[in-house]
Order: sequence, then structure tokens, then C-alpha cells
Amino acid sequence: MSYQFPVDPGSLLDERTAQFVNLGIPAADVAQLRGVVLDMWADAPGGWTWEWSRLAQRYAAAGDHYRASLAYGGARFPCLADPSKATALDRQVEQYTLAAPGFPVSFERRIVTARYRDGIVEVPVHVLSPPGAGADTPVLIASGGIDTWKMDLHPMWVALALGARLRVVAFEHAGVGELTRIPMAPDTQQIIGGLLAFARAITTGKVGHIGLSFGGHFAARTGLLGDADAAIVVGGPVTSASFGPEHAKSLLYGMDNIFGNAVGFSAKPQPDALVAASQPFALDDLLATQRNSPMLVINGDADVHVPAADTRIFAGRPHTQTALIPGGTHCAMNKLDQLLPVITDWAARTLQS
Repeated sequence: MSYQFPVDPGSLLDERTAQFVNLGIPAADVAQLRGVVLDMWADAPGGWTWEWSRLAQRYAAAGDHYRASLAYGGARFPCLADPSKATALDRQVEQYTLAAPGFPVSFERRIVTARYRDGIVEVPVHVLSPPGAGADTPVLIASGGIDTWKMDLHPMWVALALGARLRVVAFEHAGVGELTRIPMAPDTQQIIGGLLAFARAITTGKVGHIGLSFGGHFAARTGLLGDADAAIVVGGPVTSASFGPEHAKSLLYGMDNIFGNAVGFSAKPQPDALVAASQPFALDDLLATQRNSPMLVINGDADVHVPAADTRIFAGRPHTQTALIPGGTHCAMNKLDQLLPVITDWAARTLQS
């Protein structure tokens, strides 16, 4: 359930350098990688995973386990299309767990049992709790997208846990990360339902759902279905235009094939097959209703992956706030200083009331 695909690592680094730096990798180290990474898939010197893993090993040897986890997150980026990337994810979990005693929040790694179709799915989650959290502390389940996963977004989860006084349950949706084995599909929302049930079981307070990028798509489903007390959608694709053939042609930096891996193709699909797999994700039917939980829908206005229309379409809905951050790239990850205060303030007001 994976395949490699052509992608220029230099272009990918150009696009994601701001994200890697904002999430904690020193700019000088990313610049050094820019000079040595020559191939996306080679498991040898000059290969993406090889060079990122060397950086991670250097951090780990110095006892900087958290930064090592970030670098292993870079090593497994953008998807688990070969064994070396799967190994990098395992090492990311290991280093992240070693770093946990130094977090400003308490940390617990748990396995949540959720139902999906005719079976059960064991979902690894990371529970991050602010100091003094009690039985009534609200819970926010939280996921990233199809290439940026739960441990990569640790600074955001910590900022929310501390700033909004929430218990954050970080997870990966189907098709990626530790749930790569289950192809992403619209009905994998059922797994998220199991995580919401888990959240309800660990608090007497409110429960919300935040998602970034494709995680934002699933958070939008949650909000439009009314399955949580609040939903925060950061750069989530939702409209049929975002899942149609014209948009598919415009995707950059291998995003079409990252999606192809997530939905379970084992070889590079033809464009029409990729579009056919993507179109069922469109939320037009739900968007046509005027029923939803309180929602915050936010993105950068310079997102090359998700059109601004997918944020604007929520304007005017009941109990819904929308925002486009000027100059913000995909999920406004280059504008975290503007993004995080808006999210934290809204989450605190909505879930603490």
C-alpha cells in the first residue's frame, strides 16, 4: 500500500523550509541539508531519509531527543513509501518518548480502540495535559495532514494545551503515520468517532477537534456533522472544486502522489484514477446544510494546495468564525505567530465556557 514517485527534493525543501524551521529545526541545519540531499528515495548518502537520519543521530548523540524526533520526522517525510522511511517513523516515536520528561506538559502514549467497518482499529495517541489538569479539563483531539503528523506538530499542541488549558489528544487519521496500513477514505471518519468517544470518557468538560490540512478536512466533517462541541479547521480542503480534475492538475511538490499513497494506491495511478479516488471526499452535501457545531475555519491566503474559497465558503454559517492570514502559506505554517493566538483564543473561549 505504498509507492515511490518522482519529486525534486530541492523544490520540496524550498517549499517546506519555513515549516521545518518554525517547528524547531535550526535554519542552518536545514540549509546544510539543502546542499547534500540529491535524491528523494535513495537509501544511501545523498538520499533524503539517509541525510535527515544522520542529522537526527547527531542530535540524539548530544542528548537532544526532542530535536532528534523532529529530524526523524523530516527523514520519514512525506510518506512511508519505503522501509527506510518506516524505520525513521519508529525512531521518531522512540526519540519523542525519550524527550517527553522535558515537556512543559505531562505526556502519555496510549492505544485507543476504535471500530471501523467490520473490525477494530488500534490507534496510538499522545495525550498532552497542562499542569493541574483535572477531570473537567476540556479535550481537543488533534491531527495533521497527509505529510505532517502528530509528533511533527508538537509545538502547536503544547501551545494549545498551555494557552487554552486543554488536554490535547494527538493522533493520525487513516492513511498516514501510525495508521498508514488503513487507506484513507471518507468513511474513516468512523475511526475519529472512536477517538471522540475516548475524549468524552476522559473529561466531564467539552470536546473539540482540530485538524490541519487533510486533518482539517476531517475536522470540517466533525463540525458539520455536529459530532463534537467545537471544530477547528486549518487549511482543510472541503469543496468539490478542491477534489476535481482541474485542481488535481495544479498540485505541486508531489502532493498528488502523497495523496495517492494515503488512499492506498500501490503504484503511481493515472490522473483519472486519482481524481476518482479524491472526489468522494468533497463535503458539498454537508456544506449545503446550515447545521454545525461552533467552528473556526482558518488558513493562509497564499496557500498553493488549498484554495481560499475552501475557507470563505464557511463565512456566514451559524456559530462560525473564518479568517485568511495575509501572506500565509499552506495552513499558514509560515505565520505561526499570527495563527496560534487566533486558534488558542477561540479554543479557550469555546471549550472553556
